[in-house]
Amino acid sequence: MQYRMKTHPLSDDRLKDLLNRVETGSLATLNEDGTPYNTPVHFVSINNNIYVHGLPKGQKIDNIIRNSKVGFTAYDMQALLLDENGKPCDTNTKYESAIATGNAALVTDLEEKREVLQNIVAKYTPQLAHITLPDNMVKGTAVIRIIVEELTGKYYE
Repeated sequence: MQYRMKTHPLSDDRLKDLLNRVETGSLATLNEDGTPYNTPVHFVSINNNIYVHGLPKGQKIDNIIRNSKVGFTAYDMQALLLDENGKPCDTNTKYESAIATGNAALVTDLEEKREVLQNIVAKYTPQLAHITLPDNMVKGTAVIRIIVEELTGKYYE
């Protein structure tokens, strides 16, 4: 285990806060040849699952259909902590990060998709959260559910 994971683990409450507050994450899937494919995504965390949305076709969708194993990272860099003596190698970072691993699948249930998409709208454009999403938009948007098997976080201040 990494030193900072032992000395600076995020509590469950701070992990939940980070996932609700941070606007972007990174979804890692596996290409057909086994190489990683990492995609920046918008996301929401609901009931210990992480959801992302996007176009219904593409490399991350193909990868998930072929192999459901995924990784997910969310990160909040808050400040650089400069060394008081000006040593560049002793500069540090104030941050919080979360790393999840699990299995991903496309959500097919329209009501679950609608709920997730409404949560995404509420997170990113809260001024539009009162608008009902049209059925054709819900049907035409891919929603990916990551069932989190492991979630860890760390921080440094």
